[in-house]
Amino acid sequence: RMRAFLHELGDPQDRYPTVHVGGTSGKGSTSTMIAAALTASGKRVGLHTKPHLISMVERARIDGVNVTEERFAELLTQMLPAVDTVMEEHSRPSYYETLLALAFLHFAEDGVDAAVIEVGIGGKLDGTNVLRPRVSVITNVGLDHTDILGETLEEIAEDKAGIAKPGIPLVSAVDHAGARAVIERHCRETGTPFLPVLDLVRIEEEASDPFVQRFTVTTPRDRYEIALPVLGTFQQRNAATAILALEQLDDTLRPEKDAIERALAHLNLAGRMEYFPSHPGVVFDVAHNPDKASHLAQSLARAFPEARFTFVIAVGQSKDAQEIVRAFAALPANFIFTTFETQGRTATKPQRLASIAEALGIWGRAIADPIEALSIARRNAAANDVIVVTGSTFIVAELRDWWLEHVVAGEFAG
Repeated sequence: RMRAFLHELGDPQDRYPTVHVGGTSGKGSTSTMIAAALTASGKRVGLHTKPHLISMVERARIDGVNVTEERFAELLTQMLPAVDTVMEEHSRPSYYETLLALAFLHFAEDGVDAAVIEVGIGGKLDGTNVLRPRVSVITNVGLDHTDILGETLEEIAEDKAGIAKPGIPLVSAVDHAGARAVIERHCRETGTPFLPVLDLVRIEEEASDPFVQRFTVTTPRDRYEIALPVLGTFQQRNAATAILALEQLDDTLRPEKDAIERALAHLNLAGRMEYFPSHPGVVFDVAHNPDKASHLAQSLARAFPEARFTFVIAVGQSKDAQEIVRAFAALPANFIFTTFETQGRTATKPQRLASIAEALGIWGRAIADPIEALSIARRNAAANDVIVVTGSTFIVAELRDWWLEHVVAGEFAG
């Protein structure tokens, strides 16, 4: 259906070179890093990531700028005849497929030099797997979407390896032995050059500022001095993965070393361990699966070694709430469980989250209203504490938007 849909639109995805980025966690950050480096080198670059935080226009960005709402409407109107044609032989393109096709069309009609495309779910049957990219990436493999992709890391790796294409380099930062073996085997069988980040790249951490990670990345090609203004030690591996992927591009696209360093030094990742200094400080992070939650917990402990945390958490009903909450159990923390409301998605009830936490030996309050939950967290936290808003993308989006409008804007006006 996706191929038929794009064919009706004139196959816009084939009009520019692409980088294809999959993985359980880190693919959005890695995609953003790759796009930023290409933009810093003077290229006009499209970026499609999902999910969006506030508006679906975020899924079609050029040089970091969202497609305008007016242009979005124009493109969607332009696509309607193709939707009708595809419906006759297949079925209506899904919400995801429509937004993806719109991004492809936007990039083609706006004349990008390249586009970075994040995989939606898995790889083999994902709508993005129509691409013939210049390089493919798999950031990692964790347990998520197990109802679709499989119940083991090896089964999930098999699906994600489906983005491998003959003759096109695949950069992999997968560290689980079984999952890596599956991807390596798939690459051998398809004639795909396999480039393991953990074998080819060395990361050396240097003395860092509290909120700037300083480290070197040494690849077979060069050595990069990185100053990354985002929290989360896992971002160091994402940066190394992005750099190795960029090095696989040909001379017409590959950024110079200084462009890569400059792009990473000015990187902004909304909702990815995003810290707002205040009293108390607040971190917003979309940790909607156990793998992301584990990385977040480790990074919080490292970034704020003396702090006590207050978590404001909401989790989608389809997610593994127990393992997400368990990831934070060892931290010195209080917990407030809340919910979200959005069309087509159901949240785990706050009382259910509190019961799950209690079974893990964690006490937490259930407060259904998200803004009330954050407000209570702020009132009860000490000035040096850190509030962490996490779990579902929807809770992070809602409370981050409220924070920017009511707290940050107020402080700026003051």
